[in-house]
Amino acid sequence: MADTLDPQNVRAVFKAYDVRGTVPDQVDEALARVTGAAFVRVTGAGRIVVGHDMRPSSPGMAGAFAAGASAEGADVVMIGLASTDQLYFASGHLGVPGAMFTASHNPAQYNGIKMCRSLAQPIGMETGLAEIRDLVAGGPPPGAREPGDISHHDVLEAYAAHLLELAPVAGRRLKVVVDAGNGMAGHTAPAVFERLGDQVELVPMYFELDGTFPHHEANPIEPANLRDLQARVVAEGADIGLAFDGDADRCFLVDERGGLVSPSTLTALIATRELAKEPGATVIHNLITSRAVPEIVTELGGTPVRTRVGHSFIKATMAETGAIFGGEHSGHFYFRDFWRADSGMLAALHALAALAETDQPLSGLLAEFERYVLSGEINSEVADPAAVIDALEAEYAGADGVTTDRLDGLTVSHPDWTFNVRPSNTEPLLRLNAEGRDQETMERVRDDVLARIRSDR
Repeated sequence: MADTLDPQNVRAVFKAYDVRGTVPDQVDEALARVTGAAFVRVTGAGRIVVGHDMRPSSPGMAGAFAAGASAEGADVVMIGLASTDQLYFASGHLGVPGAMFTASHNPAQYNGIKMCRSLAQPIGMETGLAEIRDLVAGGPPPGAREPGDISHHDVLEAYAAHLLELAPVAGRRLKVVVDAGNGMAGHTAPAVFERLGDQVELVPMYFELDGTFPHHEANPIEPANLRDLQARVVAEGADIGLAFDGDADRCFLVDERGGLVSPSTLTALIATRELAKEPGATVIHNLITSRAVPEIVTELGGTPVRTRVGHSFIKATMAETGAIFGGEHSGHFYFRDFWRADSGMLAALHALAALAETDQPLSGLLAEFERYVLSGEINSEVADPAAVIDALEAEYAGADGVTTDRLDGLTVSHPDWTFNVRPSNTEPLLRLNAEGRDQETMERVRDDVLARIRSDR
């Protein structure tokens, strides 16, 4: 079966940062097996770790990947059901490269593979993924004379303990609603929250592991997928709500009133906590994060560093600068002391720790970090994204008080507002993020830019 891999399909499912496609027409156990062998050849690893999420196809694909890796001579540690940040923990804890079988927030028919080098160092197209893809497209390798061993090791308790060492929660008792979206937070949250004992009253939602996502898609960046959590927080009189995506590497917050909390606001909160531990440290933020983040980091004596959107850029910049923390507006949060990897659960624990230390409600605690009104990401389909960006720059450049840059797409900044327009990597789309000092300003800028983007319709 592995001999029949279609090179064109292989190139289609190997994306910028991972492997992803529909099951079984694009990704299957045959692809996983050959990818496992190629992964070992490219990393040169003598030992690797493999985890998988709750999707029906994930255990079989993880096993096939392990078989391919073993055939190349590597020993394989299978950790079974895991969140992506649990796999990163295993890679860092064991000091070996890792592979996680998940399609994150994608719908049920999808699956994929996230891979990393030892100590959770990311593998993207420019850092090994292209080599793995080319080996897979070329067909199965010959295999080693001495196959490696495949063993099983449970790291869930060690993972939970490590997170609580990094962000201990103490103070007043909290009532916390957690929406796992039938994803892997239903596996990790019980282990973490059990260690908090009476510190937290946990109200679980959709903890049943179910890769068909019967209640809603496990994609909390879409507001519709947070409505159940918002209602439950208010109904329970809870202090905070937490929502995780399918592989639980992203976390979103809901305050005690049922209000949605911007990931930029959580970035600012965590940055404040990390800078209190290490004054003067560097904090990374991507360019669609609210300008409140670099303002707050600077006011606290830290050094803000702005990057392009995407985890590979965040992690690379963290390594270059020694940054203590990094945040993305998509809900990914990266921690130097977690091997510079992202962890939705660790971000959640920081929020709980900060809340437990104060008598304020969450909305009050976060008020100082919410300085601007954000539009959220708005996509527009256009025939020629590059031409539209050039036209926007020509329109805005040189206006009074306006500056522009091309770090990632086009960013246009003014003392009262800013917006960024970026092309999608995979579709003919432009993504707009705008913010202003108040709602009226944000809406004016948002509507003006959208009108220009969509004028060719």
